[in-house]
Amino acid sequence: MNYLSLALLIVSADVWGQSLSLKPFDIAINSSFRGLSVVDDSVVWASGSQGWVGKSLDGGKHWNFKQVPRHEKSEFRSLYALNKNSAIVANSGSPANILITKDGGETWKTVYTNLHKDAFFDGIDFWNSSNGIIYGDPIDGRMLLLSTNDGGNSWNEIPEKQRPQLNEGEASFAASGTGIRCYDQSRLLISTGGNVSRLFTTSNLGKSWKIYSPPIIQGESSTGIFSFAFRDARNGIVAGGDYVRDTLAIQHIFVTKDGGKTWAQPVTPTRGYRECIEYISNTVVLAAGPKGIDISNNNGLDWAPLSDEQGYHVIRKARHGNLVILAGNKKLAQVSIK
Repeated sequence: MNYLSLALLIVSADVWGQSLSLKPFDIAINSSFRGLSVVDDSVVWASGSQGWVGKSLDGGKHWNFKQVPRHEKSEFRSLYALNKNSAIVANSGSPANILITKDGGETWKTVYTNLHKDAFFDGIDFWNSSNGIIYGDPIDGRMLLLSTNDGGNSWNEIPEKQRPQLNEGEASFAASGTGIRCYDQSRLLISTGGNVSRLFTTSNLGKSWKIYSPPIIQGESSTGIFSFAFRDARNGIVAGGDYVRDTLAIQHIFVTKDGGKTWAQPVTPTRGYRECIEYISNTVVLAAGPKGIDISNNNGLDWAPLSDEQGYHVIRKARHGNLVILAGNKKLAQVSIK
């Protein structure tokens, strides 16, 4: 077991009168972490490359990491933790596998495998402890979609006619696992990118869909929406850009106040390509990307630098609590805002 302690380094900043601190955790795991699930102020799970999955029971102060047997080459970019004992991970790439643990990560069981050459999972989310959904790149032109109603113990492919039809060169990104979000008890949003970048929304668990087209940069395989977050049914943000030109600060972040019908660019945008957007309060939003972290205190209308720390991919706030964790390339950290 690898028990990892909190580093002494604390990066502090003052933004709009708020005191913020970035507290990196001292870890020694050689993995790029892109899967992150923060259950509450104590329980945090992280997953990444080379089959590594880790868990903390004290808000990130100490970690226990293990490589999942026979998955030492897997990229676990999709992760959802139900509690301290149960979590689901899925790898990116084919064969596409979904695994579940019920004993805190000691053992894992494969509950779904897709051998299609194009199978590629991009993200997973749950409405509640029983009902969840996972999505991936298109197979034969249709988005890969599976659902569970038993807490991830079994997964069923959603009927083909209910899965969105995607355009040539349109897929999704598994950069942070935040291209899919479940809201309320039946609302779901999924983003795509590439040659075409769109936002798919449903209010009936995917039986029917509405499609919106934010004016984010698109047209190349490296462009489009990488992440989104909604405060409520009307107010939301999409972010991304071009990961090949990650400092390009045009057409990479947009806000909506009408549920996605219309979009506007922020007055002051983030400093370039961002892989993850996360609300950490009713008005405060964080955005992370390879070249830094930005913050907005007015629902994404204005952004300011929070940190120049590089290599963070994903931000998650506790579903039940206030803990905010970042994960990235060989690193994990906590963000505190006062």
